[in-house]
Amino acid sequence: MPKKQVSSERKQVQSHHPSNWPSVVRFIQSPAYHVSVPAAVRSHIEGSCISLKNNQIPISKDAKVVIRRITDTSHPAFGQFGLFAGQRIPPKMHIIYYFGEIHCDDRSDSNYDLSLCRLDGEINVGIDAHGMGNQARFVNDYRGIADKPNSIFVDGRLNSGALSMTIWSGNQEIKKGQEILVSYGKSWWQSRRSGPADGES
Repeated sequence: MPKKQVSSERKQVQSHHPSNWPSVVRFIQSPAYHVSVPAAVRSHIEGSCISLKNNQIPISKDAKVVIRRITDTSHPAFGQFGLFAGQRIPPKMHIIYYFGEIHCDDRSDSNYDLSLCRLDGEINVGIDAHGMGNQARFVNDYRGIADKPNSIFVDGRLNSGALSMTIWSGNQEIKKGQEILVSYGKSWWQSRRSGPADGES
């Protein structure tokens, strides 16, 4: 009897993973903190009052998104994965939070590391979704796929008040089934030798 109960609990946990989620990556639905983040920095992130240009925009629940393997041979991430709209997404709408491991150490070898903030001109705080994250980690750069991105990264705050990174749609609606595309930024590409393709194979 106990064995059946454990098995049932494991199945329940696994059922929360999105379809096509890689087994080697931990699925999380809130930020995680690495030991490199000092207590004072964590306190700052989790609720100090910072003036951010978009943090006063009310955040509704995430839009429906799906992870799909790229089957188009002309796509830079062919054979890997991308993030697609599971519903029509209106212009300038919050799509999803970008969750990962918040850290203060160097992650130059990670393709999933974003800059969350820079404190006192010295401490760089990043959010890395290489080993853990949510569906947002699969968003691809628009280069080689479309003329321009249809979504953008936006600084914001969780309902708890914690500093966060989110993805919003641009000035045009995103149709159901359309790939959600952002710009990783020139500095991201300049720090890497590979071509414009992300995703996890």
